[in-house]
Amino acid sequence: MRVAAIDIGSNSVRLLVADVDKQAVVPVHTALITTRLGKGIEGRYLLSGTVERTIKALDEFLLAVRSLKPDAIIAAATSAVRDAQNSYQFVDLAKKELELEVNILSGKEEAYLTYQGVLTGLRQESRHMLVVDLGGGSTEFIWPGKKEVDWESVNVGAVRATEGKYSREKIKTLLKPVLDQIAASRPSGLIGVGGTVTNLAAMALMLNVYDSSQVHSYRLTLDKVRELMSILQVTPVEERKNIPGLQPERVDIIEAGTNIIAAIMEYLQIDSLEVSEADILYGLALEAAQNVDRKAGNTYQK
Repeated sequence: MRVAAIDIGSNSVRLLVADVDKQAVVPVHTALITTRLGKGIEGRYLLSGTVERTIKALDEFLLAVRSLKPDAIIAAATSAVRDAQNSYQFVDLAKKELELEVNILSGKEEAYLTYQGVLTGLRQESRHMLVVDLGGGSTEFIWPGKKEVDWESVNVGAVRATEGKYSREKIKTLLKPVLDQIAASRPSGLIGVGGTVTNLAAMALMLNVYDSSQVHSYRLTLDKVRELMSILQVTPVEERKNIPGLQPERVDIIEAGTNIIAAIMEYLQIDSLEVSEADILYGLALEAAQNVDRKAGNTYQK
């Protein structure tokens, strides 16, 4: 079954068209457009300019998927839309202009779908590890619980931390309640997903051209994270575009994102993480496939 999944994040809008068979997700087409919908996220209000850019990006995605003939299309918005007081205006606009039903995920729904997506790309022994999805507006944590899995969402993300000028200590303070829970469960390791993590892997690999096959399953050490952080701290924002592996649209928020990753690894005393390319998009694709017979445009139900 072929499905199209769209993730409307705080920093970028991403598309995955994939063939899904049970728990297997095989990518057919992917795309990413940075719209920075979460700009001004601390003000809890979506700005008209970023909304327009995001609607335009969604229109481009829908045009691109037509020729691929998916059986279902699912679109989900996360932290930026979830926290905005005018979120309904964005959802209404997408419905009116694009005939696209946008589902606003709660933090726990986002964490759950991320975990389902990550599982598609993991080795069996990795299923007892902590999964951290670092986004623009929030970070989702999924870890082995006493029965199945526990998950939490914290409003600490790369865009939010950049705009709020969060220090490493503030980040640790905000994350501490969740990290204490995680530490008590003693996960066997750490898996990282999201743009910050994949960019750090690409930077560590010094990739002039992004290669997902090299990034997926890459082992990123805390020492390398600290090394990259040191480079970022002494490199002016505009000059960061010259750093191999770093996406140009991410130059202003990568330092805050790296700070968050370092804070998590230091607090939990974990010396390396496994990078995963499979993330919430894969979880959304699975959800769409499982519910393909539901009414078009309403494939995700809370």
